[in-house]
Amino acid sequence: MKEWQGVSEFVAVAEQGSFSAAARSLGISVAQVSRTIDQLEQRLTIKLVQRTTRQVRLTDNGQLYYQQCRPLVFGLQQANQLLQSLQHEPSGPVRLTAPVYYGETVIAPLLHEFLLRYPKLQLDLVLTNDQLDLVKGGFDAAIRLGQLTDSSLQARKLGSRRLFLAASPAYLQQHGTPKNLNELQQHQCLVGSLDIWRFEQHRQKLQIRPTPYLKCNSGVALTDACLKGLGITQLPDYYLKPYLDSGQLLSLLPDYQPTDDGIWALYPLTRHLPLKVRLLLDHLQQQLTDLS
Repeated sequence: MKEWQGVSEFVAVAEQGSFSAAARSLGISVAQVSRTIDQLEQRLTIKLVQRTTRQVRLTDNGQLYYQQCRPLVFGLQQANQLLQSLQHEPSGPVRLTAPVYYGETVIAPLLHEFLLRYPKLQLDLVLTNDQLDLVKGGFDAAIRLGQLTDSSLQARKLGSRRLFLAASPAYLQQHGTPKNLNELQQHQCLVGSLDIWRFEQHRQKLQIRPTPYLKCNSGVALTDACLKGLGITQLPDYYLKPYLDSGQLLSLLPDYQPTDDGIWALYPLTRHLPLKVRLLLDHLQQQLTDLS
């Protein structure tokens, strides 16, 4: 249909920020992108894109048109992928990033199970505690933990994690057990990369800035220090729960337990999810829900 000509190219330019990037994403030439958008503007008799030597930006009318067209283009892409998925097994590369310890102990084993189900996939998993740029790094998705701050990414909740405040029985026998947050400040605190400890009471969010007796950016190291009676720490469940279950560590201040954090999959707003990525995230969500 003539009305569709140039719409996909226009949406790609709006999302990619340049004609060359849009052309690469669509697999066509820059000249073709430019020509079809020119034709679209002529049919609409409205200027959609302002072009300069340095940048491309949408006009006010172009922004409104983009907001209406993007769901249509996205729906068409999803429909095409659905039909393709009925005929082909998911295949090709998938590139993910995840935090180091959580990626090693939880995410990687689940991804290995997924590869056994779909052996035509190739997985590239980058484990780092740095929050990498997904677009520049060519990542399909990132696994992030806790509270989200980046609103430029689409977020999908896969599961949840719980923060525990814990100490060893030996430490508590020697130093006593804190009964409230004020008393906690008098104890030897084992602090990670975040300077703030979070709590909640009667639906009111609370936080303290503990004075570090020991500070380390490794949850594994903090867990070891806690097990050896060096102090009190606050860490996610995947570090502490085995030792809490065995009694080697004790959970403290249950009346101040904060609300569970999210485990998230993030991916760029400008990128539709291929079937293989959506299936992978479905797998992670199902497995992480069963684990929680």
